[in-house]
Amino acid sequence: MISLISPSEVNSPTSIAIGSFDGLHAGHRQLIKSVVEENQYTPTIASFWPHPREVLYKETRLRLDLPYEKLSILEDLGIEQLVLIPFDLGLSKLSAEKFVSDILINQLQAKNISVGANFKFGFRRSGDINTIKNMIKDTDIKLKIIPILEDKEGRISSSRIRDLLEKSDLKNAFKILNRPYSFNGKVVKGKGIGKSMGWPTANLEIDGRKFLPGEGVYASWTTIENSNKKIESVMNLGSQPTINPLLPSAVEVHLINKDIDLYGLNLSVEPVEKLRSQIKFKNIDQLSNQIKKDTDNALKIFKNYKKINCKC
Repeated sequence: MISLISPSEVNSPTSIAIGSFDGLHAGHRQLIKSVVEENQYTPTIASFWPHPREVLYKETRLRLDLPYEKLSILEDLGIEQLVLIPFDLGLSKLSAEKFVSDILINQLQAKNISVGANFKFGFRRSGDINTIKNMIKDTDIKLKIIPILEDKEGRISSSRIRDLLEKSDLKNAFKILNRPYSFNGKVVKGKGIGKSMGWPTANLEIDGRKFLPGEGVYASWTTIENSNKKIESVMNLGSQPTINPLLPSAVEVHLINKDIDLYGLNLSVEPVEKLRSQIKFKNIDQLSNQIKKDTDNALKIFKNYKKINCKC
């Protein structure tokens, strides 16, 4: 398995790209390809953790992919190590030139550096591709500059993916990601209200740093830890307006036609299509009837999904 390591543990010399690589979309994959092509060195991705804006401006930066979630994707793309560079106020004051010499050249021992055409770095983002060019002009280090990738909608970016997910546009998010969007959570104790209605749900504890799609009820695939089988399910993401509108937002998953004790297990959830927005019903019976409709609609979606993706 690809390594998730600190700069002090790096396997060098490296062919490297630096960035958040959040979403690992098509633009990121161009950079990654240019890194892997220099295979005489260790293909490496380096990211700051936490995100610089969290440290400098106290912004909450929810991630499309947490570091550990990137590992299998990066491995499939040919990357051998993901280096997390601890970002703090001290590092933020490092000049662009010192960043190249101290971090890229001395610590990470880069022999190939791949960056996007708009790459900015160093104190107050004062460094760019020309800074790197000047710093390596008398060395054997190679610099690859990768053009910004665009489609008919504009620049391909993590921000676009977030906007699409916020709007529950999973189809177009899938196109940019080139893979389904998913998240993981551990099943924790709930109040058992769903089970009392005949619709048992698994209540998931999600890492608070993970970006989630817009609130609503979704048809979703659910995978139980240590299994590769996707199970048809209905997911509720958000508050519970009928049960208690004061409860915090939550993620609940109902496995269709399955009765499995999931408490304490980790589930991976892949929302497929939004069924509806959340509604406050007059009573529990109305809610139960709607869940039945949601389940039936989800099964129709899965049937069509299997038909489209059938490889027979």
